[in-house]
Amino acid sequence: MRRLNRKKTLSLVRELDAFPKVPDSYVETSASGGTVSLIAFTTMALLTIMEFSVYQDTWMKYEYEVDKDFSSKLRINIDVTVAMKCQYVGADVLDLAETMVASADGLVYEPAIFDLSPQQKEWQRMLQLIQSRLQEEHSLQDVIFKSAFKSASTALPPREDDSSQPPDACRIHGHLYVNKVAGNFHITVGKAIPHPRGHAHLAALVNHDSYNFSHRIDHLSFGEPVPGIINPLDGTEKIALDHNQMFQYFITVVPTRLHTYKISADTHQFSVTERERVINHAAGSHGVSGIFMKYDLSSLMVTVTEEHMPFWQFFVRLCGIVGGIFSTTGMLHGIGKFIVEIIYCRFRLGAYKPVNSVPFEDGHTDNHLPLLENNTH
Repeated sequence: MRRLNRKKTLSLVRELDAFPKVPDSYVETSASGGTVSLIAFTTMALLTIMEFSVYQDTWMKYEYEVDKDFSSKLRINIDVTVAMKCQYVGADVLDLAETMVASADGLVYEPAIFDLSPQQKEWQRMLQLIQSRLQEEHSLQDVIFKSAFKSASTALPPREDDSSQPPDACRIHGHLYVNKVAGNFHITVGKAIPHPRGHAHLAALVNHDSYNFSHRIDHLSFGEPVPGIINPLDGTEKIALDHNQMFQYFITVVPTRLHTYKISADTHQFSVTERERVINHAAGSHGVSGIFMKYDLSSLMVTVTEEHMPFWQFFVRLCGIVGGIFSTTGMLHGIGKFIVEIIYCRFRLGAYKPVNSVPFEDGHTDNHLPLLENNTH
């Protein structure tokens, strides 16, 4: 009884087989089918390789939300070289809350040579080339995000030559912590001193002819520094054509959370517009000579996350490629074979032309084929 039930179950399962096997004696192969199969297998191999490369790659996903953190401090990382001696210039920050942050809190004044060495010029040229490509191809920013902490350092390399030239510039570098409100970081003549109505710089003791605000921004960033990230002003160099030159940078800072498979960091991106003009009070161009970086914070925060295709999606896409190519090539092969057979049949029918008809005396024609006569002797 059990054996009978087992046979019924097996026969029922056999009837549900969606992949019936055709005996080899009923399978007919052809050269055209082999050619189509070869093309199909080659296409499947190429598409599988391309799909595997897509599976290995990652992409950056951008999400936006309101930044709710306004109580913490904002870090400003600075590395600027000015073509004036250190005793003649001063740097500080003044925000909208009229809070002054003196440079002594975190900035270092270091005598330097403004002209770069050959190796440093090559570094600057490469950095400016990357900046120009970033402005044209925004997708390169994703590559920079994914290579953070992994790429080479973007800092200015030290001088490789022992130059005997005396220092003619001042390198101001370090970091400051400021309130998360709009502010103004500036470098101008004279050291900053506190003032009841704000702040002032001791510029009266500096000769006007020594004013030279030619400068080079080796690095400027906001937030915790992330090695490998290239910021918009890195490698910027400006040459002053007049003693009374004002350089202005209007910066919009965007808080950014970066989550990749390598790192997770809270940093800041920023966009910048530049303006420079000569101070001439007689012509109505008022102001103070110097370098002014006016920054403002965006209310939106960007979360950048590196994502990867899951394995199940890769498997489904791979099955779609294999099944789609099999179905498509089989259908195209069937249609092509059908068209070839129609054309071949028409040519075969055209080969049997009717014999010329024989007219009778009464005007009728004889369309029958003549009988063959056997001459027997």
